[in-house]
Amino acid sequence: MTIVVDDPLISRMAIAQTLPLHESSRRLRELYPECPRVYGVAVMGDLSRRRWWPLAEALTTDRLAHMYEAAVAETDSRAAVCQQLAATLAHVVVGRVVPLLAIEGRAWDTGLENLWVHVDSEGAIDWVGVVDPTLRALPDDPYFGGRPGMRRRHAARDRIVALPSEAALTTWVAHRSHRALEPLFDRLYAVSEGALSVAAMWHLVGGAVVSASTQVPLLAGSSELTAMRRGQAVLDALVGFGAPVRGSSRTCATKVLLN
Repeated sequence: MTIVVDDPLISRMAIAQTLPLHESSRRLRELYPECPRVYGVAVMGDLSRRRWWPLAEALTTDRLAHMYEAAVAETDSRAAVCQQLAATLAHVVVGRVVPLLAIEGRAWDTGLENLWVHVDSEGAIDWVGVVDPTLRALPDDPYFGGRPGMRRRHAARDRIVALPSEAALTTWVAHRSHRALEPLFDRLYAVSEGALSVAAMWHLVGGAVVSASTQVPLLAGSSELTAMRRGQAVLDALVGFGAPVRGSSRTCATKVLLN
């Protein structure tokens, strides 16, 4: 039996106008109703900002250092703590957007200046929000086709933009994610005094992309091949930007993703 969790942060969102991002995030939350914050993002304009902070503050304040030291105080392994924080950052930036890219061909802006994070009572990141809710989408997105009986569509008002191709969309996602994660990983490396190499952090990004691209289509009942193709394109673009997202290559008879 599926358990639907009434999440207080989600239920208290004050949405004045339902945008395509709201609709996509609702569908993503429905993939895992037991833990509705696992997929999708919030729109910061809909929320009280208690316990939220801009992800960019990880570079300009001691927030990341405090998270690292608090976790180190509970374990003997600095490398394990650094790995967990790097995996969290990877999930915040790219691990959340790839599910939407994989199953709907849409993506929000993963730029550092656009992302906020929510922390729980212990200071751990448990949700993500965006300042600008504009989605980038494919030219054949259902939004642009419209449906009979719907109000007249206005892309600028509804905050959705069509990019010319799947290649353009996946490259844009990779570029924005790379620009966000590169300084975050450098900061984490400095905070942890080199407990984990930056290359190892990027390998975690590769794992996050592969995981999302292979698991989410199974939950959504959508095309696995389409999802894997889009995930592979993101990985290829990240490699092109100089991010070492690939660990040891491996192949599998039923999978087309390599990481």
